[in-house]
Amino acid sequence: MAVLAAISVVGAIAISFGDPQFIDRAIALELTFIALTVLIYKGFRKALYACIPPAIFVMVGNSLAPSHVEIMTTFSKPLNAVVLIIGGYVLQAALIWTAIKEVRARRIVQKAS
Repeated sequence: MAVLAAISVVGAIAISFGDPQFIDRAIALELTFIALTVLIYKGFRKALYACIPPAIFVMVGNSLAPSHVEIMTTFSKPLNAVVLIIGGYVLQAALIWTAIKEVRARRIVQKAS
């Protein structure tokens, strides 16, 4: 849950740096992460499965956007580059890893019961 909360915070910061043309999609994606955070906080563990597709979507989307790749490789906008790298790759990879880890841990507990 902490990773999702961090993604929501970094994403909210990133929206202000993003292209205004894509603000509607960025807000929708952030609302998805916020909703997943709330669901997991409330105990809906199946929401862990829903964390993986948006994380993959963000990583692939950042990799396919030429402007994002340019910013991250040249650091022409240092703050944007750091936000893209941390929010778009580090935290997304951490989300995928922790979601898979939690799902596996719950399966082991269920099998033992």
